[in-house]
Amino acid sequence: MLQPDLLSANVDFHDDLVRNIPSIRKSQNLFDDLSPHAADWDIAISAENAARVPSDHPIITRPFDYGGVVSYSFNSSNWRTTRFSDGSLYGVWYGSLQLETTVYETACHWTQFVQDSFAAEDREIVTERRAFDVRCDSLLIDLRGKQSKYPDIVNRASYAFTQQLGRYIHDQGQNGLLCPSARCAGDNAAIFRAARLSNVRDRTYLTYRLNLARDILVVERVPGQRWMRIKPSTLK
Repeated sequence: MLQPDLLSANVDFHDDLVRNIPSIRKSQNLFDDLSPHAADWDIAISAENAARVPSDHPIITRPFDYGGVVSYSFNSSNWRTTRFSDGSLYGVWYGSLQLETTVYETACHWTQFVQDSFAAEDREIVTERRAFDVRCDSLLIDLRGKQSKYPDIVNRASYAFTQQLGRYIHDQGQNGLLCPSARCAGDNAAIFRAARLSNVRDRTYLTYRLNLARDILVVERVPGQRWMRIKPSTLK
């Protein structure tokens, strides 16, 4: 049973959150595998543009183009098990107060994916990502500082407590929450209502270079220049 003091603090939040999603640094021609001729590419592009549903806010509503900066998490076809949802009834949008925190969070998931797929590889495996600033205007439940009394808020091995908490917050019609990261000293936001998010802007591109066998993850903002270095084993 959830204790009343767990949800006793709120914050009237009006600031940017950072969203870190898979992407590519260099745009690709989506139709060059269909024909070797540039004229055919132009025809395909024209056909795609003619069939596209118009949008006043394409960076939010066109997930194929922008990776679902906001809308992706609230589309029921994309619901999955996360810290504050079991994926069956609702989706949760996650962002961070610090860019670095998004790196630790996404590096954990990327490392697990590589572990499951290429565990025996002693080589560098590279992925590219894109970070956005997203405006959030909302009254949020504030869980920061409560992990000492409620350590399951940052439990790395089990989401049982936080999913129960997320279900309660969702059922109460709350907007979302701020919480400490389980991977680093930063802070995250879990947003339950898309209407509280707006004004998506590019922040930076990122490249992750991971070698599991050597327990090294190098993160670049500028290609070829190390920005962060993480030991993946510390994220588990």
